Amino acid sequence: MKLNIAVLAGDGIGPEVTAEAVKVLKTVAKHGGHEFTFTDALIGGVAITAEGTPLPQKTIDVALAADAVLLGAVGDNKFNALTPDKRPEAGLLAIRQHLGGFANLRPCTAFNALSENSPLRPEVTKNVDILFVRELLGGLYFGKPRAWNKETGEAHNTMVYTKPEVERCAHIGFQLAQKRRGKLTQVDKANVLECSQLWRATVDEIAPQYPDVKVEHQLVDSMAIHLMNRPRDFDVVLTENLFGDILSDESGVITGSLGMLPSATIGGKVNLYEPVHGSAPDIAGQGKANPLGAILTAAMVLRHSGNLEEEALAIEKAVNEVLAAGHRTGDIAGQGKSANVTTSEMGDLVNTALVSALNRSESLHAV
Repeated sequence: MKLNIAVLAGDGIGPEVTAEAVKVLKTVAKHGGHEFTFTDALIGGVAITAEGTPLPQKTIDVALAADAVLLGAVGDNKFNALTPDKRPEAGLLAIRQHLGGFANLRPCTAFNALSENSPLRPEVTKNVDILFVRELLGGLYFGKPRAWNKETGEAHNTMVYTKPEVERCAHIGFQLAQKRRGKLTQVDKANVLECSQLWRATVDEIAPQYPDVKVEHQLVDSMAIHLMNRPRDFDVVLTENLFGDILSDESGVITGSLGMLPSATIGGKVNLYEPVHGSAPDIAGQGKANPLGAILTAAMVLRHSGNLEEEALAIEKAVNEVLAAGHRTGDIAGQGKSANVTTSEMGDLVNTALVSALNRSESLHAV
């Protein structure tokens, strides 16, 4: 397998956690005889400082020439005085548009070793395995017109969806549900919003093409409650941009930390992969960041861009083993407890466990 991976480490803790993700990808490549190349490029605040724009043309070119884009984090408070279109976050929205990925995949997996970190009871979170499929290029985040008139005190955003936009995202949701447990939950606000009525009607229209998938609809406010009191009832959760952003972040309560959540954006020219957590500039460069979200994102690179399912599973098993052994960064240490490993130490531990997992897999194949 040959993969050309563009690495956009970005701001804050982005470079630290991305380095650990690259480390495990290099281990997989070495062990399996794969050829992975990594090309660095700037995005966000570091790009503004170096190039005067949050997304330089050279970064766009590198990304479009790659087989996959691995992104760290974007955001830096020192640029807050800039207009929204000039801030680091504008680079993130722009790279998504250039790559064209319209379906954002956000897994929410409960790690038994971290059950005490969640405010939810262990019997609620045990064995939770949800995959959020969030539409990423439409809705309120991109709809026009949009404006904030500070003189009149009026602001407005526009939510717009077309049937083809919903259809293409729904098909991905159904196809992923077929590979999992065969259930799809579509989330909307159809009792109030016409856009949501379009989503619900379109999913119902497509559903007969996937007779092996059970479909249900949930209003977003009810879903926010159900996600906290019966999360095991859900398999694939399909929804629009804003609702998907909020609900997938809420699911961090189940895992015990946003630092554990990976994501992939698929469906466009090049898939984009990024951990869900932010840039956390307050802890940048201190070795305090949790790299597991980025490492699990690396597993998604292998699964969705490399078709290397076995290797992706090996990374996920390695993370589970390291957590079960009690290794913790600050965000997952538990209430009143301190971190016992740094960012790089956590990455090294996962890498060591990964080598063992790959060797075990190789031995089983030999048998």
